[in-house]
Order: sequence, then C-alpha cells, then structure tokens
Amino acid sequence: MHNSDIPTLLIVFQVIFFCGFMLFGIGAFAFWIWMLVDCLKYESSDGNDKLVWVLVIVFTNWIGALIYFLVRRGERRRLADSRPRRR
Repeated sequence: MHNSDIPTLLIVFQVIFFCGFMLFGIGAFAFWIWMLVDCLKYESSDGNDKLVWVLVIVFTNWIGALIYFLVRRGERRRLADSRPRRR
C-alpha cells in the first residue's frame, strides 16, 4: 500500500459512511411517518390517549415512533384480534 492510496481509501470510506447514514435517516423518517399516520388513524379517541401518543411521536421523532410501535401498536392489535368479528 502506497501513501497515495490512503486519501483514496479515506474518501471511499467517507462516501460509504455518508450513504449508510442517509439510508438510516430516510428509513427512520419513513417509519416515523408510518407510526404517526397509524396513531392518528387507528388509536382510539377515548380520553387523551391519542393526543398523548401523537405528541410523543412528534416531539421525540423516530425514538417516539419506535416506543409507540413496541408498546401501543402491538397491544391495540392484540385487543382487536381478541374481539369477535362481525359477519
């Protein structure tokens, strides 16, 4: 490896690193939008649950969306699955 190869490798590493962060950012933004729409559309309006979850998702960004996904969305889906379906 020559000394002239080091700047080239550094540039390649920076481009790969940048692209990785861009993909993560785009994915996190899409996930955030998905959870926000899911909350607004399917969360019940009883009490302040919907308002609180929307505020959590909006102000904590993708971390709030992840919390909503792990905590509330699964619970709501289990409740919906346990109800008898109308025919």
